[in-house]
Amino acid sequence: MQKFSVENGIVIPLDRPNVDTDAIIPKQFLKSIKRSGFGPNLFDEWRYLDHGEPGQDCSGRPINPDFVLNQPRYQGGTILLARENFGCGSSREHAVWALADFGIRVVIAPTFADIFFSNTSKNGILAIRLDEAIVDELFSLVEQQAGFKLTVDLPAQTISYPDGKTINFEVDAFKKHCLIEGLDDIGLTLQHTDEIKAYEQNRRANAPWLFS
Repeated sequence: MQKFSVENGIVIPLDRPNVDTDAIIPKQFLKSIKRSGFGPNLFDEWRYLDHGEPGQDCSGRPINPDFVLNQPRYQGGTILLARENFGCGSSREHAVWALADFGIRVVIAPTFADIFFSNTSKNGILAIRLDEAIVDELFSLVEQQAGFKLTVDLPAQTISYPDGKTINFEVDAFKKHCLIEGLDDIGLTLQHTDEIKAYEQNRRANAPWLFS
C-alpha cells in the first residue's frame, strides 16, 4: 500500500449529500476482485452520458461536461471534498479502490458511512471528518478560486490553506500509523512472518499427523 505523509493537491468539490457506493462505482464493475483498473469508471453514471460496462474503453465515451471530474479546473485533483454521509449504501471495497485508482489521496466530509470509512485507511486513502461549517467554507473557497489547493499533513494532523491558515483534524492513532507506514491488513500480518513460521514449525513437530 502506498505510504501517506503530506498531500498537496487540487480540491475536487462533490457537492452532493448521501453519495452511495453504487454511485462511486456501479454494480456492474464489481465482477473484478483486482484492486486496480477502476479509476476510469469512478462515478461512471454521472461522469459519462452512456452506460458503462466492464472492460470497455472509456477514452471514446461521451462525457457529461457538467460533472465535476470532467471540468478542466479540477483536472489532476487528489483531494475530494464531499458532503455528509459519504460512502453510504453497500459495503463494497471497490468504491475505495476506484477512488484510489483515480488518484484520490484524501476525502474530506462532515460524516462518512462506517464501513466505507474503515475501508479508506486500508487502501491508502485518508478520510477526514470536519465540522460542517468548515466544509461549507471550503466549498465556497473552491468555487471562488480555480486550482484551489490544500496541504494535508498527516504526521502533524493539519490542513493548510493557500493563505497560510491551518486547521487541525482528528485521526485514529492506529489508522495514522498504518497510513504513514503503508501497511494494509496483509502488510500488518507480514510484520509477524518470523512468529508465524515458528508457530508452523512447532505445530508440525508436535502434531505431525495433521500434516500427513
